[in-house]
Amino acid sequence: MTDVMAKAQWRRMREEDVARANEVGNAIHVDFFEEEAVFQNRFALYPAGCFVLTAGDEIVGYGISHPWRLDSIPTLNTVIEKLPDNASTYYIHDIAILPAYRSGGNAAHVVRLMAGQAEHDGFATMALVAVNGSRGYWERHGFVVRSLPALEEKLQTYSDDALYMVRVG
Repeated sequence: MTDVMAKAQWRRMREEDVARANEVGNAIHVDFFEEEAVFQNRFALYPAGCFVLTAGDEIVGYGISHPWRLDSIPTLNTVIEKLPDNASTYYIHDIAILPAYRSGGNAAHVVRLMAGQAEHDGFATMALVAVNGSRGYWERHGFVVRSLPALEEKLQTYSDDALYMVRVG
């Protein structure tokens, strides 16, 4: 691990972090643009599930997660009015880390933080949409592909290779 990596730390997102987190996301996920309003929305609805990776005073990554309904996915780049009353899973909306900070376990660390929040909130499952060939990464974290015909059309709005994945426990 380089000295730069050693200085990167995850912490809870604060309201003043939202704009920079959105900039990081759009720099990394050029094919999955989301407006700043989406980041503000998720933070306002569920700040306990929002984290930033900092190196000094710079935000170099983020993770956004929130309660949702199992076997359902939010529409990409859409503000949601409220979290579902019948939330039955803990949904990982997105994790993005600038390239210089991707090694050293930074992504795995935020997945553990999110899993801890899911457990704290009483969720037995976690779910996500895997894109950019990340299936293997998520499988190493205990997620498995769940093929649901009802989600196929919505998954296509993410990308041709988008997969719905779930982790139990």
